[in-house]
Amino acid sequence: MKGSQALVRMLEQIGVEVVFGLCGDTSLPLYEAFWEIKPGVKHILTRDERSASFMADAYARFSGRVGVCEGPSGGGVIYIMPGVAEANQSSVPLVSITSDIDLCDRGRGTLTELDQDALFRPITVWTRTPVEGRQLPGVIREAFRQANSGRLGATHICLPINVQEADVADGDAYIDPRYAAYPAARTAPEPGPVGRTADLLLESKSPVMVAGAGVIRSEAWPELKQLAELLGCPVATSISGKGAMAETHPYSLGVIGSNGGLAYRHEFIKSADLVFYIGCHTGSVTTNKWTMPADRSVKVIQLDVDPNHIGINFQLVEGIVADAKLGLAALVEEISDRLGGGKADKTDSSLISRKRQAHMLAVEDFTSNVIPIRPERFVTELVKVLPVNTLVITDPGTPTPYMAAYYRLPKAGRWFVAPRAHGALGYSLPAVVGAHFARAGDRVVGIMGDGSFAISAGELETIARLNIPVVLIVLTNSGFGWVKAGQKATGGH
Repeated sequence: MKGSQALVRMLEQIGVEVVFGLCGDTSLPLYEAFWEIKPGVKHILTRDERSASFMADAYARFSGRVGVCEGPSGGGVIYIMPGVAEANQSSVPLVSITSDIDLCDRGRGTLTELDQDALFRPITVWTRTPVEGRQLPGVIREAFRQANSGRLGATHICLPINVQEADVADGDAYIDPRYAAYPAARTAPEPGPVGRTADLLLESKSPVMVAGAGVIRSEAWPELKQLAELLGCPVATSISGKGAMAETHPYSLGVIGSNGGLAYRHEFIKSADLVFYIGCHTGSVTTNKWTMPADRSVKVIQLDVDPNHIGINFQLVEGIVADAKLGLAALVEEISDRLGGGKADKTDSSLISRKRQAHMLAVEDFTSNVIPIRPERFVTELVKVLPVNTLVITDPGTPTPYMAAYYRLPKAGRWFVAPRAHGALGYSLPAVVGAHFARAGDRVVGIMGDGSFAISAGELETIARLNIPVVLIVLTNSGFGWVKAGQKATGGH
């Protein structure tokens, strides 16, 4: 078979459900292969390549499967990069495929020529260009393995047109279906760190756990809930970790940090004698630029599947290298044994409720009738009508901090996505398409500012053409209001 046909066959074998992309001259063999084979894989034609990568990113987050996007050489390569970078920095497994000119035409001033491997190397965990047909199947297998191993991330395949048209042996076009869903493999914790962490948690008087997106990717929310209830321990989350615990749970604090955190939640972090970060990179947003905890005498523990993220921003008293689900399960077992069926009751959950209620009553904007409408009032009215099974996607401008702060997720799991790694505007409008194909049975709502809407408005045609049932909400603040607010806050005009 031809290289392009081998790629389509392998996508079908591994169980890829949907590919988002935009056509171009150098991608014609790939599109012909889709037409000839008519695989079970859906191909979604987008209006631009950036949208394709945002769709694939959202699809991967909501489905628990590797997202796949594709685009042509030249401008298509450059346009597809924002979503690839966002997915990689957010540890979202994504495979990006871009076509290229014939290898023999490199260095001759050929239209759309680019060094694609050099472009993608800083924004992926792995990138390759096969130079002959027999290399292609191995490159495809490795792209999925790398995207779905360890900390997870984005990979890239550069597909020259001569490789797409080259012969590939039928027997070489095979792939391991385990790498379609994530995590493909889980890292179990060592007993020593688990035991020492259990000691530290039981000895502490006022611990707080901070859950990141690693808890959601691992589907570790049942184990997190068990541990919180065993210890009587408050649980805060990063923005990306929103959903690691139902935010209506008595021990849930909600989102903390500089983009959606609230003062009463931060009080718990500041008064803690131990902070336990779980599947959280301890980045600048969640930690308020590493000021929470501010007191360096506070004990800090970190659990992460990537050993390279352990202790990069805080001095730790203990670190556990493990998948969040297996690590938390081991801690639940260890602490349960030590408590002998009892509970530690470190924090009175009613204190969390009282502090939340006091904060909410103090904010008049929740009931304000001023025009233009206040974002707080918008969230108040929105949550009254949202069904429980609603996927909410917010653009990184105005919608994100207000929804992160005040929208209380009624269920644990992946129900909320905001692209906070790079904060590229124009994410949510195309992302609703990826979310729909990930979980067609759930309601999908995209919330954006008018600036973001204008950037991606072309994808309204995609939504209409495919008759996708989504709700789009545009918060009009006369263009880039979040930036204006920042200027005013810092004394600008």
